[in-house]
Amino acid sequence: MLLHLSTWSEIEQFLERSRTIVVPIGSNEQHGPTGLLGTDWLCPEIIAHQAEKSADILVAPTFNIGMAQHHLAFPGTISLRPSTFIAALGDWIRSLAGHGFERILFLNGHGGNIASIEAAFAEVYAEASFAKRRAGYALKLNNWWDLPGVVELAREQFPTGHGSHATPAEIAVTEWAFPSARKSADYAPPIAPSGPIREALEFRARFPDGRVGSNPRQATPEKGEALVMLAAQSLIKELDAFTHEPVPA
Repeated sequence: MLLHLSTWSEIEQFLERSRTIVVPIGSNEQHGPTGLLGTDWLCPEIIAHQAEKSADILVAPTFNIGMAQHHLAFPGTISLRPSTFIAALGDWIRSLAGHGFERILFLNGHGGNIASIEAAFAEVYAEASFAKRRAGYALKLNNWWDLPGVVELAREQFPTGHGSHATPAEIAVTEWAFPSARKSADYAPPIAPSGPIREALEFRARFPDGRVGSNPRQATPEKGEALVMLAAQSLIKELDAFTHEPVPA
């Protein structure tokens, strides 16, 4: 079930049988010469929507702008400051919790979001802690590539040149979902350099074409399909375990 394609009364009915929701979250940023700018929000959305096809789960609209200041030297990147991102995420959480959702799982597609997502969780939990009351809800962060089995499959598919940004795994996922948007380019060198990530101008100087340690040429739609199907089933299991997590008295 997709929240944005539902009515308020349908969500009210869903809440009678489940208090769990998954929120795809990512970033709109450069992904090298062939990676779509939306890669980091498309991957979790693709996986969550695939999971929704075979399970009674609710998927929220995708939080598609993240903390990507280090990519701002590449045209098309849109970033929030960490403080803005944390504030916006807190309001999403408060809105969903106010409707009665007790388990909110964020399926993340951008490594640069992790610290700010965890900070947002800490902010909203602190509101309850300082007021000496229970929050009434639990928050969970899952990176899609960390879902059970996904890392192992990606290593099998791409034993070398996977890297950490503009990876063949994430580009394969978008190639499967959007075959008409596939791109091609000559990579020089085939495997991009690796190194630290700081601010935007240094990033572009260190990684001129935007890749970090990766060779996206290895991506294929078939490999992307395998990753999506495995990740979707793992997400369903993670949501079920999260939903039935014991709550201490």
